[in-house]
Amino acid sequence: MLIALWIISGLLALAFLGAGVMKLVRPRSALIDGGMPWAADFSPAAVKLIAALEVVGALGLVLPLLTSTAQVLTPIAAVGLAVLMIGAVVVHARRHEPVVPPLVLAVLSVAAAVLGFATVAG
Repeated sequence: MLIALWIISGLLALAFLGAGVMKLVRPRSALIDGGMPWAADFSPAAVKLIAALEVVGALGLVLPLLTSTAQVLTPIAAVGLAVLMIGAVVVHARRHEPVVPPLVLAVLSVAAAVLGFATVAG
């Protein structure tokens, strides 16, 4: 189970770290023009908060496993990212945008949470 957790957590961390850093460094207008029209519904501060949550969540997926310290933080980070992606699914559905990408990330985050809690408990 630990290998599966590492694989899922690593892939999720790459996805969330890339998306979060991009949202942190680019202004909201550039995000909107670059294919993220949902950002128009949020203030610049809210977009940066979402980005920061993605980056912190990505780090939370791998750093506790990597350092073997407070490993319960890995599934907690996965739960937080799943909640964030469920919110993204709602936003995209309301805007009639594709919901599959955030839905897949939500499902993978739930899988990482289940595997993480099972690994910590076992």
